[in-house]
Amino acid sequence: MPDDLLRFRPEFPILANTRYLISNSLGAMPRATQQALNEYAEVWATRGVRAWEETWWMLGHEIGGLIEGLMNAESNTVSLHQNVTQCQAVVASCFDFSGTRNKVVYTDMNFPSVMYFWEAQRALGARVHMVPTDDGVHVPTKRLLAAIDEDTLLVPVSHVIFRSAYINDAKAIVERAHRVGAHVVLDTFQSLGTVPVDVRALSVDFACGGVLKWLCGGPGTAYLYVRPDLGKKLQPRFTGWIAHEEPFHFEIGPIRYAEPPYKFMNGTPNVPALYAARPGLKIIGSAGIENIRAKSKRQVSKLIELADARGWKVNTPRDPEKRGGTVSIDMPNSKEVCAELLKRDVLVDWRPKAGVRMSPHFYTSDQEIETAIEAVEEILSGMAVAK
Repeated sequence: MPDDLLRFRPEFPILANTRYLISNSLGAMPRATQQALNEYAEVWATRGVRAWEETWWMLGHEIGGLIEGLMNAESNTVSLHQNVTQCQAVVASCFDFSGTRNKVVYTDMNFPSVMYFWEAQRALGARVHMVPTDDGVHVPTKRLLAAIDEDTLLVPVSHVIFRSAYINDAKAIVERAHRVGAHVVLDTFQSLGTVPVDVRALSVDFACGGVLKWLCGGPGTAYLYVRPDLGKKLQPRFTGWIAHEEPFHFEIGPIRYAEPPYKFMNGTPNVPALYAARPGLKIIGSAGIENIRAKSKRQVSKLIELADARGWKVNTPRDPEKRGGTVSIDMPNSKEVCAELLKRDVLVDWRPKAGVRMSPHFYTSDQEIETAIEAVEEILSGMAVAK
């Protein structure tokens, strides 16, 4: 069957020399990114400080607009930051943990960086309730929903789990949280770009993520969506001069907030990272996330079938509607296998309690998947281990 999405392969130079199955960790760099970074350098070199008013100041708004389009967000709702931990810190700074509604609910399947952040908020009065998984693959949804009660203030959860690719029931979580007056912070880092995200349909309060994985935008750019009604009334304490109504007046004293999305920004933006982010976002928009999702479901199913046929443990949900774009395969000696695959230019990664993570994307061919599995077989054969 013809694969129309493979027309984008020439846009990613690394695909010519590797089997690139690691988009869950770092998306392949578009060819146009080098040109974009050259443009940044040229603008700086030739326009100097004038670059701020001519180009750089509005760049964050432009990149935020591209991300808004990918998640069906309203205009002027996405601000840009350096990483997801900072995004969640901005959200936390909008709330007070000193009252009785001070509970933070999430699961032990969240990415550790944000766990570390929320645990640190205990010093400000937050009561952190972490719901444990039973199998390391699925989130216990009923238990999570039961933990969200009238004392809950925030529910920061991953849309797609980084270890297992399990898709959280975001709609049910948002509905339960809103029923008791809590707010949901949805981490879409492992979903946006390979799993459809519609923040309006979900009515989610906040969504955050970064562009370096499935959006092929490189490190240094993360996004924070704030629902429009909340954007009007919330006042983040983690703020800075970019969030000021008149930033170049350099006023002394308390901030006068700009309108969203600038209201939720803080210090000077990472300008070169914004240049790097643009080409990948445009390609993803051109390819279409629905098309990417359909291909991803097919190729992930193929990977699971190939792993099953060899008796390897799969730490990823079997239901295609409940899994994202990654397959975690815990074959024998999986950590050593991962290291050997990297030496052979089969780019994957390994995570504790998951195994080797393989993540095909829209630019991946079926042949690359088969070649990667054959390479694992060859490595295991050389190790003389039993299946």
